[in-house]
Amino acid sequence: MTGTYLVRRLLLFIPSLIGASILIFVLLRLVPGDIAEILVYQAGSETSAIQERQLREIRAELGLDKPVVVQYLQWVASAVRGDFGHSYTQLRPVSTILKERVPRSLELAALTVVIATVWAVPLGVVSAVRQNSWADHVVRILSISGLSLPIFFSGVLVLYGLVRFFQWLPPLEFVSFVDDPAANLKQLIWPALVQAYYISAPITRLTRSQLLDVIRQDFVRTARAKGVGERAVVYRHALSNSLLPVVTFIGWWGGRLLGGIVITEIIFSVPGMGSALASAVAQRDYPTVQAIVFVMAVVFLTVNLLVDLLYAWLDPRIRYT
Repeated sequence: MTGTYLVRRLLLFIPSLIGASILIFVLLRLVPGDIAEILVYQAGSETSAIQERQLREIRAELGLDKPVVVQYLQWVASAVRGDFGHSYTQLRPVSTILKERVPRSLELAALTVVIATVWAVPLGVVSAVRQNSWADHVVRILSISGLSLPIFFSGVLVLYGLVRFFQWLPPLEFVSFVDDPAANLKQLIWPALVQAYYISAPITRLTRSQLLDVIRQDFVRTARAKGVGERAVVYRHALSNSLLPVVTFIGWWGGRLLGGIVITEIIFSVPGMGSALASAVAQRDYPTVQAIVFVMAVVFLTVNLLVDLLYAWLDPRIRYT
């Protein structure tokens, strides 16, 4: 991989991250409601004079009395040091919440992507190689059902089956993989399977369509005419040339999974970033919301950067364009 392509992608990553931070900061400032008023009125002050004094004190403490540009620069300077402020509701640093929740969601997202990839790509290959056969029809039915069933429905259905037939309930406390790998996987495997079933459907269909397009090209027919075995033609020649869009799609899904696993985390009681974000939004805990959304944006941009580099490694034409 040429150094020029790597430097160019890194230089594009920086303004994208800055733009995402500005967008997150501005949009949260446009949300109706003043957190200072919420905190004061919840405290139940008796007179308007006391309320006004408390409003001024809280706004000064939170920096809300300063221009938006100054607030943004101060927030960025603190975020670079890992300081995202304090949670209004949990009364502790937001960085502590992130240290607890981010690894859990990253583990669930990684497990989901691995399961979906290992499951979807072989099914797509089988469906393409055996086009219009009974195996192709079964795979297509599975894909359509995966796209049609909402995650909240399939998640509740799986949880009901686990409770009804196996008397299994989501544990009340999360177990780290470092402390007990077996208990950790037992807790995360079910939400990962539910999420993987949903995202594996488009991956299977994309693999099938790309492989069908490639195996009809001239170089595949030439390989067959030279006497190359069918397995080698499919896996060594056709599949390697059809996986580039699939890799891009998997990377895109992997980046957005942190924001899309809210439902599965709530259904299966996984205390990750999704459930923390939903709780913070409901309680108008703006520093926590801002920090979690920013971390999601960083992960999404980082995953897309890695996918671009992997794409250039798989197809040398990309890095020379």
